[in-house]
Amino acid sequence: MRGDAMKHNLTQRVAWLGVVLAGLCIAPLGQAQVQVTDNVVVVVDASGSMGTHMAGTGRDRMTVAKDALKQVLAQIPDTTHVGILVFPRGNWVYPLGPRKESMLAGAIDSIGEGGSTPLGEYMKRGADALLNARKKQFSYGTYRLLIVTDGEAGDPRLVENFTPDIISRGITIDVIGVEMASRHTLATRVHSYRNANDPESLRQAISEVFAEVASSDGGTAGEDAFELIADLPEGTASAMLKSLSTSGNQPIGEAPSMRAADPPAPAPSSHGGGYPGATGGSDLDVNVPALLFGALCVLGIFALVINAIVKANKK
Repeated sequence: MRGDAMKHNLTQRVAWLGVVLAGLCIAPLGQAQVQVTDNVVVVVDASGSMGTHMAGTGRDRMTVAKDALKQVLAQIPDTTHVGILVFPRGNWVYPLGPRKESMLAGAIDSIGEGGSTPLGEYMKRGADALLNARKKQFSYGTYRLLIVTDGEAGDPRLVENFTPDIISRGITIDVIGVEMASRHTLATRVHSYRNANDPESLRQAISEVFAEVASSDGGTAGEDAFELIADLPEGTASAMLKSLSTSGNQPIGEAPSMRAADPPAPAPSSHGGGYPGATGGSDLDVNVPALLFGALCVLGIFALVINAIVKANKK
């Protein structure tokens, strides 16, 4: 009898240890706070042809486009993050993030035209920024690429390759053709295409795209889903989400991965070059928080099962 009592006490202690260890996973480290936003990258064509005067206006296309962007973006809600990517010379005049009206207007005013039309290259840059934002939001929210251009791409092969890849990742592509003689090649390959032959139609086209962003339910759905983990600590919630979601957020041109989470950057190796892709490194993906969380919970459950078995045998 004494042996049974000792075994019972030991089992109870193991069970309590499992509960305590599992409890460590939900220690009060602060509740999870993840802001779910709509995200739009505007890719602006600032090639030389955008310096052409728009018919009947006395202003060039670039000036008209900048005025339209400032008018529309001044009215978007705080839940919409915006970035402005300008080719071929401007790059990120406004990185993807919250709208700060004074900075945004100045960024738009800084755009100057001149150069070629590397549209495909900049579609990739814009989409990669959206994918990076989506990764941080665990794939919640909405993601759009709005292209404002007055001509065909100077890198059509890249456009041909990247467009279906961007769409397959769940990114919406909208294109506005500014005073184009014919429809843009992308017109039949993207989610929406609009012609804009005067200042008002250009402003209206940009406004319609952002109206669709505001009316989408992606952000709301994301917030509802996050209510399921709202009471969990930040670290625990992050580990769970990373474990349960697939990424699919690798840069455009790379095959989406089904792994749970991206591993940290590899440390320099004596066999490799110390950079991603160098030979000699390990291909093993390890998500330490998720593994720790799973191991502790399994331990707790295992201990409780043993306790139940012991009780059943005593009866």
